[in-house]
Formats: sequence, C-alpha cells, structure tokens
Amino acid sequence: MKKKVLASIMATLVATTALFGCGSSSTDSGKSETSSLQEKADGEDQKASEEGIAYNGEEATVTYWHTHSDAEEEVLTEQIIPEFEKRYPKIHIDAVRMPYDGLMQQIITGISGNTGPDLMRMDIIWVPELAKMGALEPVDDLEGFAELKDKLFEGPLKTNYYNGKYYGLPLNTNCLSGTWSKAVMEQLGLKDFPKTYDEVVALKDKLNKDQYLIACEGPNPWSMAPLFNSLGGVYTNEDYTKASGYLDGEASIKAMETIVKWYDEGIIGPCMNGGKPDAANGLYDGQYLFSYQGPWFYANDDEEQIAKVEGGLLPAGSAGSLTVNGGEDLVIFNGSKVKDAAWVFAQFLMSDYAQTAQAVGGGHLVPTVKSVAESEEVKNTPYMDIYLKQLEGAVPRTPTPVWEKMSDKLTVAFTSCLLHEDEPASALKKAATEIDALLQDADK
Repeated sequence: MKKKVLASIMATLVATTALFGCGSSSTDSGKSETSSLQEKADGEDQKASEEGIAYNGEEATVTYWHTHSDAEEEVLTEQIIPEFEKRYPKIHIDAVRMPYDGLMQQIITGISGNTGPDLMRMDIIWVPELAKMGALEPVDDLEGFAELKDKLFEGPLKTNYYNGKYYGLPLNTNCLSGTWSKAVMEQLGLKDFPKTYDEVVALKDKLNKDQYLIACEGPNPWSMAPLFNSLGGVYTNEDYTKASGYLDGEASIKAMETIVKWYDEGIIGPCMNGGKPDAANGLYDGQYLFSYQGPWFYANDDEEQIAKVEGGLLPAGSAGSLTVNGGEDLVIFNGSKVKDAAWVFAQFLMSDYAQTAQAVGGGHLVPTVKSVAESEEVKNTPYMDIYLKQLEGAVPRTPTPVWEKMSDKLTVAFTSCLLHEDEPASALKKAATEIDALLQDADK
C-alpha cells in the first residue's frame, strides 16, 4: 500500500517541491498589535527621513506582487501600505496576491510581455534564476543599500547574491523547527524534548498502535532537509558546483539508508507519502511525537488546536540539529518604469515598523533586520525565540539558477529509495551525475 500511495503522488511532489518554504494561509489578524504598532509608526516619520529614504520623483503607482498568507496580507494592506502611502503620498501601491502554483511561468510571461510587476516578494530560490535571465535590477549601487546591508543578517542577504552582485533584499527568513505533541510527550513520560535522534528512536517500543515518532511531510528536499542534513547528508560541495562525491558520498548514503529504515519500521509516519494522519492532525490527535514545521504553523489554526502542541528545537543527528533555510526576497524588475518609487517602498518594507508588523502580526515571519529580530517586542512573539535559535543551524537550498531542476532530481531519488525501487547508493549516484550536469549548465 505504501508503494501505491507514494507512487501515485510522485508527479505532484516533483511539480510542487518549490511550494515548501513559504507561509501557509491563515485567518489570524494580529489586530491586537495594531495600536502599539501605530504608536510606533507615528514616532518614525522623522526617523524615515533621517535614514535617507526620500522620494522626489513624480507621482507613481508601484505594482507589487506577493504570495503573502491571509494573516500576512492583512498586515500588509491594513497597516503597512496605508502607513507608507501616508508618508509618501506621491507613491501608490497596487498590491497583488499571486497563487504560488505556476507563478514562475507567470513571471516569465510578464517579463516577455512587459506586464509583470515593478517589485515582487519572491521565494529566495528564484532570485539566481531570474538574475541570470537578466530580469532583475542590481541593487548594489542604489542609494541606501550600503547602509541597509550592514543591518541585515548575512545568511538571508546572501540569497540575493549572484555572479558578483546583489539583486534584492531579504524581506523575511524562516526555517523548519520542531512542533511537539504535548499528549505524546506526556504519554512517553518526557519532561524535556529529546536532544538527539538516537533518543527519539529509543522511544519506538513505548508507542501504541498507529502512533509514530516523526512526521515528515514528503520525500522532497524542503521537507526532508532537516532530517537528511542532520543525519549527515549533503547535496553538493561548499561552492555548490559539484554533487558527485557529496550527494553520493558515504555520509549521504548512510543518511538515506537510515531514513528508509525508519520509514519501513514506522518510526517515520505515513504522512511521508501523503498518507493519514497528516502532520498537523496527527500532532493534535496524539499520533505523532513531533513534526518539522515553520513559524507560520502557529498562525494557521485556532487556539484550541495550537494549545495541544509545543515548539522546541529539533533533535541532533551526527551532523547536529540542522534545518532548511527558507524565506522571501524583494526584487525590482528591469522592465519597471518606476524603479525609484519601487526602491523607496522596498526600503520601507525593511524598516523597523514594517519588519516588526510582519513579525508580530503577520504569520510570525522572522525579521532579517538584526535589531528588529533582537528586539523584545519580536522576541516575545510566541515561538520566535525557538526559530531564531534553530536558524543557527540552517542549511540553504543550493543557491543556483537550476535549483528547481535540481530539486526535482532529488525528489525522484528520495522517492525511489522509499519505494525500494532503487538502493540509496545507486539512486544518489544517478542523481549526483544528473545534478553535476545541471550545475555545469548554470555557469554557462
């Protein structure tokens, strides 16, 4: 049955791997924070001019594409944009929420037909690809970038770097950390979160029927990254130029063999292949000990359900307690006729006011401005401290223009191992050879 179910969703997994890493829809409003944020905004008008965010151009409308969740969009449209347009009455923002499915094709179509956006909040994995296409405006020499650069976390900033230039700003960052079932913790007599995967696996014999320890939401390089990387698996060398000898190296093969073994033994549950229970309901119903979830998880359900789980760091494997780095970047398109106005809005989205608003009321997005992330207001947001700590062990998805093709190859390899259609050593060697070719093409 596992083989049939997993095979049936294979095509969907390959096509939608890029969906992971972005916040999910939510109806939480964050309105309780509106008053304090407005007070903060009222005191920042002078600060904006002091920071050099000025606009002396003609009246302009900036078309801004984004993939915000419900909660994030509400903060954007009800707090951030009104505040921006109050400060900059000559600039109007046309915010357009885009569906993620098929979005890259829509971007390419917009570029070719000159109907795309001026500014966009996009998944970090797309920046190198679009920069290579010549679709994005470099921001290195834009006024204010040098000063802003020094305020940002280095890791998220690097996701905008391609071929010697920066092509955007890191609007927010995120990762997967542990979401633990309180019921299962109590059942197993756990007062603290297990610190290693060895400690987790040792609990297997204490489970009841139809209970599992790990909820991993699919054999793709977003969902599996925390597990695969923590167990010692890697995709490429440190320069992201070669997969052979790394993806098919001894440590990666051992990591994949361990994952297959744990899946066969029921340590990893059926949501790995799209089966039931899914990760969220399995946590709520006491069927999974823990799952890999992003900060948006806690803004996506009602308080009664969220009260059944608790956030905590992921266990460590042989390589440590690692996770995957996600997030979104702000980019200006080359074809924009209002680049100056778009840059002003981009800088405003990086301001203390906007970064704080999104962090405390917009789906718990992790700020990329260091001072904001370290502020008491943001740290007091539920579970934010956990994600800031987990990010210390975040591994980037390979920053290359061919990441999505590479991701497809990895998904095929991981799936074939779980289906026992191929052995890890053979599947990873084949994938490494194919990824080598992709990486070589990326440099041309």
